[in-house]
Formats: sequence, C-alpha cells, structure tokens
Amino acid sequence: MAAKEKQIFFCKECGYESAKWQGQCPGCRAWNTFVEENVKVGVKGAVKQPKDAVSPMGILQVTTAEESRVQTGMRELDRVLGGGIVKGSLVLVGGDPGIGKSTILLQMCRNLVHQNVNVLYVSGEESLSQIKMRAERIGVFEKDMLLLCDNDMDNIERVITKSNASVVIIDSIQTMVVEEVGSAPGTVTQVREVTARLMQVAKQYGIAIFIVGHVTKEGNVAGPRTLEHMVDSVLYFEGDRNHGFRILRGVKNRFGSTNEIGVFTMTEKGLEEVDNPSQALLNGRPQNVSGSVVVSSLEGTRPILVELQALVCQTNFNMPRRTSVGIDYNRVNLILAVMEKRVGMNLWGYDAYVNIAGGMKVNDTAVDLGVAFAIASSMNNKVVPSDTMIIGEIGLAGEIRGVTNVLQRVKEADKMGFATCIIPKSNYDKAMDKLNVKILCVSTLVEALSLL
Repeated sequence: MAAKEKQIFFCKECGYESAKWQGQCPGCRAWNTFVEENVKVGVKGAVKQPKDAVSPMGILQVTTAEESRVQTGMRELDRVLGGGIVKGSLVLVGGDPGIGKSTILLQMCRNLVHQNVNVLYVSGEESLSQIKMRAERIGVFEKDMLLLCDNDMDNIERVITKSNASVVIIDSIQTMVVEEVGSAPGTVTQVREVTARLMQVAKQYGIAIFIVGHVTKEGNVAGPRTLEHMVDSVLYFEGDRNHGFRILRGVKNRFGSTNEIGVFTMTEKGLEEVDNPSQALLNGRPQNVSGSVVVSSLEGTRPILVELQALVCQTNFNMPRRTSVGIDYNRVNLILAVMEKRVGMNLWGYDAYVNIAGGMKVNDTAVDLGVAFAIASSMNNKVVPSDTMIIGEIGLAGEIRGVTNVLQRVKEADKMGFATCIIPKSNYDKAMDKLNVKILCVSTLVEALSLL
C-alpha cells in the first residue's frame, strides 16, 4: 500500500523529532529551532518483507588491513585528512560563503586527475561554464575531469555508479533533493536523507565522497547536528575574508588525529600552501613595542608561534570594556581577575583589548601566560623582548600549570631563532638544555611577571 504523508516537527540543530511544535528543543535545549515538514510513513497493517538473517562475528575472527590512501597533491590538506584520502570515506567540508571551500576542492581535483584518478564533480549551484571559468583561474587541467550539474539524487547516484569515479565532490549538500521526501532542498529531512544515500554509495562502492556544507551565522554546518555524526570526517574552513590566511581545521576524523590544521593563503590563482605558518604569522611583527608577545599554540600535532597583542588604557565609563579577537572572551576575563586578585594589579579602571594577529583563532590554554604578559606589558608600558616566547596555563590560585608537548614548542621557537623561552616549572625537560634557547622556569604568576 502507498505511504501516507505526516506532518512532523524537526529541530534544525540536532534533528530531534516531535509531533508538535515546541519553543525549546528537548534534545539540544536550543530555542526556536523547530521547523515543520511533511514525511512519508508506512500504513499500519502493511506486510513487511522479511530480510536475510545476519549473525554476529567474534572480534578475533575479524581481519583488518591498513587503509590505502590517495595523496591529494597538497601537503596541508593531506595533513588534515590524516595522510590522504581514504577509499570509501565520506568527508564534510564546511565554512563561510566565499572562504574557499569550492576552490580547494577544485584544486584537489586538478591534482588527482593528474595522477590518473577518476574524479566526478557534481554541482547544484553552478553551471558547467561557471565551473570551467573557475577551473581556468586556478590552473590548467592537463587531463579530463567529469562534471555534472544536477540536484536530483536519483540521477546523481546513477551517474556515480556508472562513471567509475574514485573521488566524487558534492557541491553543495543543501541543494540536493530526494524526490520521495517531498520537502524543499536544504531542509532537515532532505539533508539527512541525501547524506544517508551518499554514505551508502561511498561504503558500497568504495568511493571517496566530499560534501560541501554551508554554515549558519553561528558558524555551524547548516542542517541537523546528526549530519556531522554520519560522516567520517568534518573539516572547517576558517579565516576572515579580509585576511590572506585560511585555516582548514579537522574537528572529526575517523582515519586520523583531530584538531589538525592546514594553513593556506588566498591568491589570484587560488589557495597556496603555507609551509612555515609560524614565520608567515610573525612577519611584520612590531619591534620594541609594549603589549606584544609571542606565544605557542599547539594545533593538533603542530606547534605554531603567533603574536598576541594587548592594549590597556584608562576607561571613560563606569564599567571597563573588555574585548578579545581570536581568543576566548571568558578566558581573558578570568586572567584579568587573577591578575587583580593574586598580583595586585588595579585593572578595574582600565579598558583591555586582546588580539591574535593574523586572523588566527586560538583555543589552547597554553597562551594564558602570554595574555598576562601582554596585559602587564601594556599596563606598565614595558617591552617584552622580541626574541622571547612564552607558554603556560594560569590557574585561579595564580599558579602556572604545565601544558602538553612543551619540548615540541621550544624546538619550534629554537628553529625560529628565539633566544629565551618562559615555561612552567613542571614542564622542564633536560633535553631543552641541548637547544640554543635559554629556559626560564616559573611556578607562579607573580614570579613570572617579575621577569618583565
């Protein structure tokens, strides 16, 4: 018997289903995220066809083989993917409009076809001539690549299975439609159904599929949150379009480490890799200026040196203003409170502005001590030597706590020509004595700021 249509409310954030509209989602606790959609359900009493019986298998009987990877020709992209493209993987690439998602995937396709890899590029947003114009801008395609402009999932699945493609690009997931669903493109039901179909194709035929996903104003991939749980890897493109740097960050990867980043710069001919991010981010750094320090942030397995700037000036309001760019606002307020309570600095009458130069976003707590040094340097108008690198986490008691992979961070500073490194006392390693860097160990914030 034919299926009936039923109205169901879905949460746009997490995909929670409800028979009626609710102001707050019981699943993710978000407000005003329910949307109404029509779905088809089976008729009560319909005969269900029997399926073939399956039986479990012991873990000792399962044989494994190391997954073979295809190199993309871009070292930074291979790093984020965990060493290359895994056969049969489903990868979601998200980012703001115009940030470079389609550009980097088209450059990847150009490198793959040069390696005699069959590639199919499916677009639901651009025409064939538009894709051709963008391809000519980023470089010459020496070998052919298949293009398809369609948004019907049935046609796309048929073309994928007949094209003998090893890598498929879907640009974008919000434009694809499954006719049986009956709702508009980009809705929760459509996005979830299209992703499930693509996942089935990827696993069944061993095809690596890359999905381009738009993001919301909060920076999350549009559609249900379950979309990120369905795919094998989630890559986010970060960066300000007004800055030259683009950061490709892996927030989920079943075939490699998470939180790895790849650094690119946008040029007229597309995205170019940045081999030494520390040097690129520190170029143009001011010398002998108060409020400027160099800190080390660990992104995945890679330590990157960035410039942290602070500006402290007397406020004209009853409540001082606190502003942070590239670093957690609440973390900056916490450090300011510790400096007032444990060090005795009177910051309540001063505005404080903290910025990570170069458009980077840093979530590593190892930059806490650098924030405190930058604020104290600007407050007292004392210059931190430009050849000094600072790392350490600050506790609420004013202690300097240890951080991870300090030896790697110090080696990066040594490679960049820094003369002094201020580190937590608990992180001291004898191997650091062999480096051409002077190590200063501190255990409290008072002791650390006394070096200024």
